[in-house]
Amino acid sequence: MTQTATLEGLKKTEQHLTNLFKARFSFVYIPTWEEIRIVDLITKIANNVKTIKTKRDVFIWSSTEGLKKNLKDGQESVNNGNEPIDALNFIDNYNNPAILILKDIHPLLGLNNRNADYNLIRKIRDVAGSLKNAEVSKNVVIIAPSLVLPLELQKDITVVDFDLPTLDEIKSLLNEMIEMNESSGIVIDLKEDEKEVLCKAAQGLTLQEAENAFARAMVSKGQLTIKELDVILDEKCQVIKKTGILEFIKSDFNMNDVGGLENLKKWLIKRNNSWLGKAQKDYNLPAPKGVLITGVPGCGKSLTAKAMSALWQLPLLRLDVGKIFSGLVGSSEENMRKAIQTAEAVAPSILWIDEIEKGFGGNGGERDGGTATRVFGTFLTWMSEKTKPVFVIATANNINALPSEMLRKGRFDEIFFVDLPTKAERKVIFKLHLEKRLKGSISKDFAVTDTLLNKLAEITEGFVGAEIEQVVISALFEAFSENRTLNEEDLYKVIKNTVPLSTTQSEQILAIREWANERAVAATAHDESYNYVPEETQEQIERKKKEKKSTETVKKARGGRTIDF
Repeated sequence: MTQTATLEGLKKTEQHLTNLFKARFSFVYIPTWEEIRIVDLITKIANNVKTIKTKRDVFIWSSTEGLKKNLKDGQESVNNGNEPIDALNFIDNYNNPAILILKDIHPLLGLNNRNADYNLIRKIRDVAGSLKNAEVSKNVVIIAPSLVLPLELQKDITVVDFDLPTLDEIKSLLNEMIEMNESSGIVIDLKEDEKEVLCKAAQGLTLQEAENAFARAMVSKGQLTIKELDVILDEKCQVIKKTGILEFIKSDFNMNDVGGLENLKKWLIKRNNSWLGKAQKDYNLPAPKGVLITGVPGCGKSLTAKAMSALWQLPLLRLDVGKIFSGLVGSSEENMRKAIQTAEAVAPSILWIDEIEKGFGGNGGERDGGTATRVFGTFLTWMSEKTKPVFVIATANNINALPSEMLRKGRFDEIFFVDLPTKAERKVIFKLHLEKRLKGSISKDFAVTDTLLNKLAEITEGFVGAEIEQVVISALFEAFSENRTLNEEDLYKVIKNTVPLSTTQSEQILAIREWANERAVAATAHDESYNYVPEETQEQIERKKKEKKSTETVKKARGGRTIDF
């Protein structure tokens, strides 16, 4: 029998456990890493006569220390053998109300397909019936980092989730640490809203991990300010690394590094900090679900995802769909659930799925026994029903490869289309890359003027952002090979020799624009694309294809609905 403590907060978990103990549930299984925190909670419940009615003795068993009685001033050893069966015999014969805590017996129950100790399993079943009919109330609590529940025990053990520390608990911890360290010379400069940002960043960590993160932040520079947020996020990185499925992306980019796409930027800026308490309390707003960015390859979709992490000051987790699928039966589904749990554990966070169509496009069919379909279904259900602030940013080049269920409203808040950069956007992109690369002696005779940028933007109609970056890099190689400074002719030469994507894949771009005109919002602001003619009709496109003018059609049009945010 499985019951989940769905009530939020430590107090409600406390009430839930109290009710189970009072109702004489023989065995309770709590999967958690936080032994100290859960032992303290159980001890508190056992001594609270007001709620539990009958005070109970607390005993703790571990394979290294045997059986000990938990007292206010420490622990007292009980001479009763070192095996878990010995501890179960003890509680079965104990004549007073009591709670027995068994630590880490999950390997004996068949962890990772190991041989289970069937004598122990049989003993648990015997004791479960005995405790139910005992004259005094007695309970057994199993604590382990993972849930291992053999078929034989599924009807005898109740599983209770023990949530990670709440925001209030982390705030209390932070306030205690501030109070303790203010007199030690550490400078504390935090406003209340900045405290909340730090505590939000620490959510998903155990209390011990959160304490370590705050302590490290304090000692690194002898201060605690909002600037130490990176230290907290770095501790979160450790949690993510250990999964082996998600990758923590440390990005040096910010929104100023993204040329153009002002419409998309505005949308993201308006939703910044929407996961904080003020948005829920004052405006009754839910945390944003996510955004799908599709469009022409090389136009800054992935760069935007990386820059968004810096804008929102949230950890960026990249989900590699390839790592989800593995050879063992059932492991792919478990990997997806594990990835989701990790993302939620470190929430608020950003989950980035790059080129999502390659992972979920077509979703396998019968070729893999339906594994991909089940994994895809798990992901879709989570996207619709998730309550934790995990913002999903997905990028796709071939939107037609994605199943229609993923594109419906409720999965993503908005679908943005990134087209070829406009003249104004190309000008910004050139400026960014030239200023980034031109450093030191090579830049002394080269001036990045407005006239130059206008000319470069003019002659690179149809170039994507990635091609513009390569123009700058290739021009610098020309200068490097001759051991001289860069000049304008180097840039013009490279541009002349470049065949852009808009020429080689014009048909594909036209097709995706046609899709975006009805189903997606243009990432480029309307005022930046005012000099581009509207998308042509399919009849006009087909006619120009026959006339071999499709390239010009690509360059003179832009796709996506023009909505300014």
